[in-house]
Amino acid sequence: MLSEKAVKEIEEITTRYPVKRSAVMPALFVVQKEYGYVTEEGMREVAKILGLRPILVFEVATFYTMYNKKPVGKYHIQVCRNISCSLLGAEHVVGIIERKLGIKVKETTSDKRFTLSEVECLGSCGTAPMMQINDKYYESLTEPMIDDILKSLK
Repeated sequence: MLSEKAVKEIEEITTRYPVKRSAVMPALFVVQKEYGYVTEEGMREVAKILGLRPILVFEVATFYTMYNKKPVGKYHIQVCRNISCSLLGAEHVVGIIERKLGIKVKETTSDKRFTLSEVECLGSCGTAPMMQINDKYYESLTEPMIDDILKSLK
């Protein structure tokens, strides 16, 4: 069950939109912040707060990759795999991270520190290959950069 603070935050978000349905995406971010991922219960609560059928919220949550549908590690590494990043070495970036962390894509390290995901375009095509870790972008990646980034997060 969402905390009273989260419910109030969602209710405040709805005041920014002329149509409550428009608040689904930011409301789902509140759920993700609250639970660490978007739970089925959280989606139902958003639907109730916004006065929507749950399926409408489920459609949004399952369509977009920025909503985690299961728990992720403390550091969620998302490697862009869209065309620019793919052409400039996204597979190589994924391979380096898999070797360094001992996990595959869609896995989390046993200590729950890192989760590795491949995602569609993160909107940084001019600085490919790139990845996002939590809310921070890392661009024009090279193997030494990846090493330094991972070491700084341990």
